[in-house]
Amino acid sequence: MWIDTHCHLDAHEFQGEGVEIARRAREAGVGMIVLVAVDRGNFEAVAQLAAQAPNACYALGIHPIFVPQARDEDLAALRAAVEAALDDPRFVGVGEIGLDFFIPLLCEPAMREKQERFFREQLRIARDFDLPVLTHVRRSQDQVLKHLRQIRPAGGIAHAFNGSFQQARTFIDLGFHLGFGGAMTFTRALQIRRLAAELPLESIVLETDAPDIAPNWIHPGRNSPEELPRIGAVLAELRGMAPDSVREAVQENSLRAIPRLRGLAGL
Repeated sequence: MWIDTHCHLDAHEFQGEGVEIARRAREAGVGMIVLVAVDRGNFEAVAQLAAQAPNACYALGIHPIFVPQARDEDLAALRAAVEAALDDPRFVGVGEIGLDFFIPLLCEPAMREKQERFFREQLRIARDFDLPVLTHVRRSQDQVLKHLRQIRPAGGIAHAFNGSFQQARTFIDLGFHLGFGGAMTFTRALQIRRLAAELPLESIVLETDAPDIAPNWIHPGRNSPEELPRIGAVLAELRGMAPDSVREAVQENSLRAIPRLRGLAGL
């Protein structure tokens, strides 16, 4: 089966149709979709959506874009929510967390410090409960790596990876997998396509980040986990492999990156 390791089916762009979209994705061969939270306000939403869709699971975290309005109490709430979710088989990790040094507001000194503080505390939560992290690394690969070296969670995924080969190898050495999705389908995305073609296959997982990062055939429209098999076919083409072989490989990679997936859907 195909596994979408990073998706936001609860986003307003889906207009409450997340369960139906998950059903259509399942018919297309997407056996599991990981729904990632972005702030305290949608912890319950992703958990409820995962409970309603047989091929969905979820992670809890505070996205760096939501850090400006986040409060320290939200970190305490996240720790409590993670601990409470451990008995839920559909709960699989901590995310989406990380650093974003692309948006100007987030690059201001005080906000950079707050982002890093929130990231470090969420890494500690993941480490304390032996959970993988789903990390946001936009224009921040080296800084994310610095914190991962200091606070070692149980692996995870560098979402929408677009760094250098050296940075990729460092993530891999830290036990991380690298997420590739719609950006890889654009012929002008030369570096991303080189990474996808040349990095060790066992280090790659697939994702949509739906509704964002739509592949070239629907850009600039709304992305969907239904597109994952076709995105996987692009990865297969870049690597000169059969799509079925890539599907089997990245499925196993996803299970290693997010071990709690093995308990779902007979995996």
